[in-house]
Amino acid sequence: MTQTQERSRTFTWSDPAAGAAHLGRRSGLELMRAMIAGELAAPPIMHLVDMSRMEAEEGRMAVELLPQEFHYNPLGTVHGGVLSTLLDTAAACAVHTTLPPGFGYTSLDLNVKFLRPVTVDTGTLRCEGTVLQRGRRTALAEARLTDPADRLVAHATSTCLIFPLP
Repeated sequence: MTQTQERSRTFTWSDPAAGAAHLGRRSGLELMRAMIAGELAAPPIMHLVDMSRMEAEEGRMAVELLPQEFHYNPLGTVHGGVLSTLLDTAAACAVHTTLPPGFGYTSLDLNVKFLRPVTVDTGTLRCEGTVLQRGRRTALAEARLTDPADRLVAHATSTCLIFPLP
């Protein structure tokens, strides 16, 4: 019988409805900057995955993640779903930064390529999303996930649907 050391993790988050109430009243860039400044709470997914340090400008979004054991899959590396969540967040939020008040978006697809394994020894990952093309109804964005040596760890493209909010 093998003995394992138990580990635990606790996190908190704010009511996501409070942040969602601001959708449509401010531009996407204003909403992102309000989250970064702490005026609006970050969405619960940021706390669940433990993302940190957001940066936003029009058409670009960056987030960071320090890989932890709780991100691991059974192979002893960070789960691809965690990396995909980072990539989706950066790409989709980059699209969000281009939206005027009164508009929303949703991801239509996410195409991910994993290039390097990630462990707790990798160090802080940086994920930058950039809008490649934005039309009236759809936008194409990419996200690049890099390690501290600026090596590409994973890459994604995403298409987002843009729509007027009710």
